[in-house]
Amino acid sequence: MAIILEDEAPIHGDVLETILSHVPLVDLVPSSCVSKSWNRAVTSSLKCFNKPKPWLIIHTQCTRSPYDISVHGYDPRSNVWVEISQPSIKYVSALRSSHSNLLYMLSPSKLSFSHDAMNLTWHHVDAPRVWRTDPIVGYVGGSIVIAGGTCDFEDDPLAVEIYNNETNTWETCESMPAILKDSAASTWLSIATTGDKLVVAEKFTGVTYCFDPKTKNWSGPYELRPDPRIFHSIIGFANNRLILIGMIGDSENVAGVKIWKVNAENFECEELGEMPAALIQKVKSETYGVSSISVCLAGDYAYMSKSSEMAEEIVGCEFKNDGGLQWWSMKNEAAGDGNRSQRVVFSCSVIGLGDLQRAMLLENRKFTVKL
Repeated sequence: MAIILEDEAPIHGDVLETILSHVPLVDLVPSSCVSKSWNRAVTSSLKCFNKPKPWLIIHTQCTRSPYDISVHGYDPRSNVWVEISQPSIKYVSALRSSHSNLLYMLSPSKLSFSHDAMNLTWHHVDAPRVWRTDPIVGYVGGSIVIAGGTCDFEDDPLAVEIYNNETNTWETCESMPAILKDSAASTWLSIATTGDKLVVAEKFTGVTYCFDPKTKNWSGPYELRPDPRIFHSIIGFANNRLILIGMIGDSENVAGVKIWKVNAENFECEELGEMPAALIQKVKSETYGVSSISVCLAGDYAYMSKSSEMAEEIVGCEFKNDGGLQWWSMKNEAAGDGNRSQRVVFSCSVIGLGDLQRAMLLENRKFTVKL
């Protein structure tokens, strides 16, 4: 006797959207292509159930030719690491990052930079007129600003240049304030871009200035030291907030890590919270006398790690709507690849379904979820 099975009931509505909320973002790209109803379900799930969140992206560059770069991304929405295979980037010099989402390579003859969410597009322009080895580089108001970090034989160690996208030339601006003469390099300065201004702060003193790319002038100084016990600090800008992260104590005894929200007009600080004591050891350097942190911010997230070595663990922090902070730590899946002599660069961007769709349409790009 033949047994006739009824068609299985289709999954749709809230049930499907709830299921999709547990699917890694990279796997939602093919899911959105199943049918129009699935595409609507994916869109609704991302809007109502589990929204996209800022990714931490770790770029590991080989220090020998051909200077290949491996890329890993952490997606907090799905709590997964993703290995990103992509075509090699034309080598110009050592890869660097600035204010969380700008990647660049600078040589005496060329500047290459990328500022989109997944660094799919690279721009290649002539190098600035002034030869620089360790400048601060910012993408602000649609322009590249480069300052300080000059070679010893240059006349002005505080020289500032801005790239004019219309004329494809570099324009000279007002030099950095004289008080920054002994610290005018990315090693000693932390920067943030607020959309229309570049904010520059000394990591060890908190002395802060602002650069306006429209007027090409500086304003300040301001003091970012809401706690006199801060010995090292980093600034960043995310979700329309200027954030200050300060290490408390001294380089040999880190007593705490605090976070403040900074008013970008008068630079008054409001304390948001402090890193739990159990996590401080995860960002404290194992090198005696060296304590500094790398920080990436985007959206409502901040990622922190040791800056002097490849971190085995990374500390994350989410800025909650009620003004509180939620802390956690995670294993760095990129730490096991390659050796410690490789150059490690961190970036952070809000990555949505559209960003992944555009990336997957390009040739030779593959995303593999690491389980």
